[in-house]
Amino acid sequence: MLLDLSVLVGVVYFLNDLEHTSYKFLGYMLVFWVFSTLFTGYYRVFRYTSYYRVLGLLINQIILVVLGYYTYFSVFREGVLVGNQALFLSYFFTGLTAVKVVGVFLLKKYRTYGNNYRKIIVLGSDSSSRKFVRLIRKEKELGYQYCGFFSKQTKRSEDYMGVLEESFAYVLEHEIDEIYCSVTELTEKEIKKVTKFANENNRIVKLIPNTNELYNKNTVTEYYSNSTLVLRVKELPFELVENRLIKRVFDIVFSLLVCVFVLSWLYPLLFVLIKLESRGPAIFKQKREGLHGGEFVCYKFRSMYLNDVSDKEHARKGDERITKIGAFLRSTSLDEFPQFFNVLIGSMSVVGPRPHMNKQSDLFTKEVRNYMKRKSVKPGVTGLAQVSGYRGEITKKIDIDNRVRLDIFYIENWSLALDVKIIVQTMLNVFKGEEKAY
Repeated sequence: MLLDLSVLVGVVYFLNDLEHTSYKFLGYMLVFWVFSTLFTGYYRVFRYTSYYRVLGLLINQIILVVLGYYTYFSVFREGVLVGNQALFLSYFFTGLTAVKVVGVFLLKKYRTYGNNYRKIIVLGSDSSSRKFVRLIRKEKELGYQYCGFFSKQTKRSEDYMGVLEESFAYVLEHEIDEIYCSVTELTEKEIKKVTKFANENNRIVKLIPNTNELYNKNTVTEYYSNSTLVLRVKELPFELVENRLIKRVFDIVFSLLVCVFVLSWLYPLLFVLIKLESRGPAIFKQKREGLHGGEFVCYKFRSMYLNDVSDKEHARKGDERITKIGAFLRSTSLDEFPQFFNVLIGSMSVVGPRPHMNKQSDLFTKEVRNYMKRKSVKPGVTGLAQVSGYRGEITKKIDIDNRVRLDIFYIENWSLALDVKIIVQTMLNVFKGEEKAY
């Protein structure tokens, strides 16, 4: 994307005419390029992507850019004659083609020399698996380093690495990037076990079907050649860069609106009320666990008297540490509003799994199944578990189990519409009150 944007800027300043060098035009084209390529999947070119597919993506993008280009002069510069339009488009498309086609060609050539490769293993030894292995060994430009296969059927050969049960340790020890499973040899239960292991250890799982295999909605077909088909387990929403970008833009816009129109007057008002009732800072700062287990400072309006166990003990019903103004803040969730500053600086999101205290997080990581998975996204000011009634003190194991279950559902089924729905439900809960908001 940076190379393509550089070509765009370079052509603009090479032509050096008044209409194309305006900041308005350049800004429009840069923004249009970013969002149009995310929409068309222009950069979703993989190791197995054919030149025909690359050419198709290029043609689609060129058509879209032409439409966007003339839309600018029709809407923003109506009636203005620009003499260098054909020259601009021809230069830009020439540079674009060179970057895309030549870039892909050079990268494939680079891989034939054993560079930029991914290490893979195969689980299974049926005919489809052997055919796939032959392809990987032959097509060096795909950039895969085949390390061997594991099989329940004892087929001794130089690339036989052991039985299926030994594959997990091998993956971790030899830093394997991708695991290919034969759907003919492995049972559904074994494939689920492999997928769970891969998700927990950030590995990619793909399936090698036989010719009669039926494909389900959880897989995507990939052709490594005209005759070799592989099934890829569908990516989670946040594994797609366009979804992360959309969520981040939404977070910035929403938190800015809250900061400007709510916190601008709410902060000084609550600052005075909190300080009048008890000594101590108006903003309470606490280290909590964030994205991928990293640590960040979480901000809240202080709702308790100063005490030595605020980082160890969660608030309880009737907790004597809570001030009068603090009880109001907690019941209305106003104490969480400073976390929109966390959203602005990027340590939190508006919607996501709620961040726990470090002590709690360390405990839950050891004792709660799939707890690590919720750390794959930024923590949120609000979340699906919270609007579903799972907030406040954790008294039973089922409380945290249900929170984690809902957090994982959110991660696996994210959409912008779901975020908006959770935000609306949060606001409704504030007005009608929540039993566990203490």
